[in-house]
Amino acid sequence: MTAPLILGGLLLLLLTGAPIFVGLGLTSLIVTLLTEGHIDAVATTVFAKLNNTHLTVIPMFAFMAHVMIRSKVVDHLYDAANALVRHVHGGLGVATVLACTLFAAISGSSVATALTIGSSAIPHMKRHGYRDRDSYGVIAAGGTLGILIPPSAPLIIYAIVTESSIGALFLAGLIPGIMMALIFALFCMANAARRPEQTREPWIGWSECVAALRRAIWALLMPPVVLGGIYLGVFTASEAAAVGCIYALAVGVGIYRNFGFADLWQTAYDTVRTSAMLFMILAAAAMFGHAVTINRIPMELVETVVSLEIGPIAFILAVMAVIFIMGMFLETIAIILITTPIVFPVLLQLGIDPIWYGILLMINLELALITPPVGMNLFVIKGITGAPLADVIAGTTPYVVLMMSGLALVLAFPMIATWLPKLAGFG
Repeated sequence: MTAPLILGGLLLLLLTGAPIFVGLGLTSLIVTLLTEGHIDAVATTVFAKLNNTHLTVIPMFAFMAHVMIRSKVVDHLYDAANALVRHVHGGLGVATVLACTLFAAISGSSVATALTIGSSAIPHMKRHGYRDRDSYGVIAAGGTLGILIPPSAPLIIYAIVTESSIGALFLAGLIPGIMMALIFALFCMANAARRPEQTREPWIGWSECVAALRRAIWALLMPPVVLGGIYLGVFTASEAAAVGCIYALAVGVGIYRNFGFADLWQTAYDTVRTSAMLFMILAAAAMFGHAVTINRIPMELVETVVSLEIGPIAFILAVMAVIFIMGMFLETIAIILITTPIVFPVLLQLGIDPIWYGILLMINLELALITPPVGMNLFVIKGITGAPLADVIAGTTPYVVLMMSGLALVLAFPMIATWLPKLAGFG
């Protein structure tokens, strides 16, 4: 009865309208106090979670995102994507997915992708007749691509825990990431065909498309600059975030010349606010992860699955189901660190490719970002729009089904994830 009580208490707090970090934190404190008789471990848990060099990319990419928004770099990127596909049904939604895909390749962060593209795309979509829910859904779902498309911090952490090749996992995430983006784009087109209120503009011609691409060239060069340095071994992911900040400043100040000291001050202020919000949620999620862990709730769920004598596919299905449930309440890094040490030995025993499993895990963790009550991207969209959380959740519901379809495809056809790594000589 421990799990239902904990989750029920959390849901009740969130239903009162309490902020996510308050609900998670208060629930965690009460559970920890009742279980251990003290809360001495809370400070250590929070410090251990936040004392992580990987987290430095959050404020840096947030800063880069705000610079790109204020200097209109992201707008040019978004306008170029829109120019190419505006004449098709759902063209603006397709352009949003394309922009999310490109920015995911820049930031490696789902939260940063949703934040950056959402700030620019949602007003455009509303002006063109898109329902609020439709715009919230495509941004929240498109933002999840940051987990799958390299560079991805969760992929790196999984590689470290399992001692797998980071390069192999990065290559394995490319095709599934593009596949998920294509699925989202097709859904936007199909959804728009049923909604005449969504405006469909005429084809503007190749000359206008080329002009739009020229205006967006500095945004389009961002992925080669950031990712190229990582793949060539010039700098680490954290250093890439710093390079991205410098690049964004150089473009805003030196090329577009529309970013001044007042913009720098406001950008720094916005970055601090955004980072503080995200770190508070991460700290509360760490507390909640500690509370459920000391009650052995995740371990018991996974150990029950492991104890069953089942084949590889049935085992994967069972683990994916457990992780999907955990994803409703825990943040992605916690799920990786809790489940992988228990599941990984069984994967090897059953002959399951750990690279393939890693991509399945990442797609499932994408689902965790848009499934309530603790979906990070849901709260990012709520934060930048002020929309009711119920509307954001309603908008993302179709994308939960689409992601499950993508997960099923990778499960049924492992080569979607394993072909590129094998082609490159990884295993």
